[in-house]
Amino acid sequence: MHEFVAALQTTRLQNCFNPYADRCSVHDLPDAPMVRANMLSDLIERAEERSVDAIWIGRDLGYRGGRRTGLALTDDVHFSRHLSRWEVASKRPTTGPHVAERTASIVWELLDAIPENVFLWNVFPLHPHDDDQPFSNRQHSRKERKVGEDILSHLIDVLQPSRIVAVGNDASEVAKRHSSDRSSVSVRHPSYGGQTIFRQQIRELYSIEHGTLI
Repeated sequence: MHEFVAALQTTRLQNCFNPYADRCSVHDLPDAPMVRANMLSDLIERAEERSVDAIWIGRDLGYRGGRRTGLALTDDVHFSRHLSRWEVASKRPTTGPHVAERTASIVWELLDAIPENVFLWNVFPLHPHDDDQPFSNRQHSRKERKVGEDILSHLIDVLQPSRIVAVGNDASEVAKRHSSDRSSVSVRHPSYGGQTIFRQQIRELYSIEHGTLI
């Protein structure tokens, strides 16, 4: 187990689901937390071996995406594609039909046209939810953000990306504080009507020609 993931497993906060330590009694396989932890460990080890172009940073894990997969900006539908980019093998940690997430769909529409090594992460790497509503999404608190920023800083030290791509305003504020040694780019979050601007900004950032998206 990579030491980064081992430390992440010990992160415990109220009304936050830690997919690398917690098991959802409704959707998870019995060994889901360990599956997600081992998978993330393998991803980080692969990324350490390569030159990482960028860490794309979202806000936090959602109940339809990262809570289930343990992968930032990735839902069940794009789970295998995420792993294949890093040549990592893992079974899906959840049971039942694949669940799609709107943000993940738009992000992966662009990633499929980008050959560079992009590592996906979040300002807050757990799933924050409302009290007694595990399948809800809420914005992380100031205290939780501090925890997330410390974890992000550690990840940047481990992977040494060439740049940070902040997806959305929350990520942009954090990226500015953690990118003194590298460039930082802020793009619009694709939710709440921002998908057109997000697509255009990523196309320009990675020189993706129109008509090349799948």
